[in-house]
Amino acid sequence: MTFFSKRPASVADSSNRLPVFSHLPADVCYMDSACQTPRIRLVVDAEQEYVLHHNACGGRVRYKWGKWVDERVQGARTEILQLCGKSEKEYAVAFTLNTTYGINLVLHQLPVDPYDRIVTSTIEHNSVFLPSMTWAQRNGKERLVLPRSEDGSLEYKQSQLQKTIVLVNNASNIDGRTLPNADTLADDVHAHGGILLLDAAQSCGHDPAALRGVDFDAAFGSGHKMYGPSVGFIVIRRSLLRSLQPFFLGGGTVESVEHDSFGLFTGADEHARLEPGLQNWSGIIGLREAAAWLRKQHIAGSEHALAQALFDRVSAIPAVTVVNGKPGSILSLYVDGIDAHRLALYLDEKNVMCRSGHFCCHYELQHNRHLPPLLRASIGLHNTMADVDRFVTTLETIVRAI
Repeated sequence: MTFFSKRPASVADSSNRLPVFSHLPADVCYMDSACQTPRIRLVVDAEQEYVLHHNACGGRVRYKWGKWVDERVQGARTEILQLCGKSEKEYAVAFTLNTTYGINLVLHQLPVDPYDRIVTSTIEHNSVFLPSMTWAQRNGKERLVLPRSEDGSLEYKQSQLQKTIVLVNNASNIDGRTLPNADTLADDVHAHGGILLLDAAQSCGHDPAALRGVDFDAAFGSGHKMYGPSVGFIVIRRSLLRSLQPFFLGGGTVESVEHDSFGLFTGADEHARLEPGLQNWSGIIGLREAAAWLRKQHIAGSEHALAQALFDRVSAIPAVTVVNGKPGSILSLYVDGIDAHRLALYLDEKNVMCRSGHFCCHYELQHNRHLPPLLRASIGLHNTMADVDRFVTTLETIVRAI
């Protein structure tokens, strides 16, 4: 199934168009959705609508422009909750700079006394791995780095969850591994007086349904991996939100201020506790469109065949070592005798765009597995089997030339 027209087309549904490709040759192959997905036309139009016609501050003004902004920002919160399958009564949505910012914002404002340790895993992005490290160091608490199985499940003992903050991803940006025991993990964490925080940045654009059955306490994501703008969001249990001990304060976070005290927002507006200062209104409005659009897509079925073909065909190329244990939306590899950064440049010369490096997962890739910089090809809803063919054929040509 083809979800997009890469080139401008006369179609009634404008969401089919990816403006970034409109000026590029038809053979351009973009396979870096794990880093950033292209924005759909609906998102670009929504952002422009704000900038060109309603350029007002949300939550602060009473004139018509502001009312238009407030309605759409609230709509964005609703769409994110529906994407995650959570209720507004139990959860709030706050918008942030990005996923990393959101994780740090919540983690370092948690009350310390209720928790004895923090648990993370070996395959985490630096946005998880480093904050877990600094939280433990600053608070004099234990930190455990646990393994993930081949299918992505977190391997743990019940004793390790006693009064514990568990901070892990539910989809790896190394190889796309998910967290299939997330629901059981949440139950076990809560049974021992702990909380579960999920880095959902990688999963939201590929399998947003993965969050719907999980009783998490907070999840973090960003529109730039969801065919939307680069704006982060936090989906947080309201009881946890109210327990935070805020130190990052300013305009918009408080309802009242006295000489030596202040009052934070409560009730329907308590998300403001995590939204200091002026927000990225155009980005939030664009995110509303991306989330609404994503809820209507059947992503897993579209990506499965591409992922399988990509995995099978690349694994068969001599001199190529595939890091993945199984097919996924992300494929990481290295080639004997050629630096991954140079390989990415060679591919780019043939209009094939991929990521090279350690993908902000230095602990697992450099320290644990002692791997060189890798090449990563990641698929999205805009990709087709023709893209897989082009990537594999180009890679084979380069490898044969070495």
